[in-house]
Amino acid sequence: MAHYLVFLGSTRNSTPPSPARLGERVAKACERLLSSLPNTTAEIIDPLTLSLEAPFKPHFAYAQSDAPGDLAQLADKIAHADGYVMVSPEYNHSISPALSHLLNHFGASLFAFKPSAIVTYSMGQWGGVRAAVAMRAFLSELGCLPVSAMIHVPKAQEALNEDGQFGQEQERWESYFGRTLGQLMWWAEATANYKNQVDPTKVSPAFKTAPFQRNAPGSESS
Repeated sequence: MAHYLVFLGSTRNSTPPSPARLGERVAKACERLLSSLPNTTAEIIDPLTLSLEAPFKPHFAYAQSDAPGDLAQLADKIAHADGYVMVSPEYNHSISPALSHLLNHFGASLFAFKPSAIVTYSMGQWGGVRAAVAMRAFLSELGCLPVSAMIHVPKAQEALNEDGQFGQEQERWESYFGRTLGQLMWWAEATANYKNQVDPTKVSPAFKTAPFQRNAPGSESS
């Protein structure tokens, strides 16, 4: 059974002029389409349901037994998921602060060697497409390489209802989403199968001791 996490990159509790959250509609559509497939489950990770400590302190900065409950539970979910769907609106031509803030709480080793899919949306005509450019670099550094196909939803308030169902051209929308989600699932299955043959942490160990582990030979100051 493959399991996917759908990260909702918005902490708004509504999207004017509608009382409903626009991003929630997009995330529900992703969750529904993934969960409708055989041997597949999906779960929305909504930052509004999480209690994140302030000031910022990532999960890996805590002793293992001292991490707050929400962080510890989500870290476990990330580690055991087969792949990720990242849903984001566009803020200043980039990834939403809510999504980057949430993901920055976790080390790349939890996401590593698994795929992700980029999904953006907007109330206007561009569908948040410019956010996807920044998301590619961000997710690659996080270790969950994004698949090539992406989903962009312009005028999401018209395309989707509050339950995440397509309000128009359902067959075309499901085919459009399906291309990206199909790539995600193919890569997720491929990486999961290969991990049974070769341990990726032996091929490329995670840096967990100090930042200087990333340094190239000879780059240290004398």
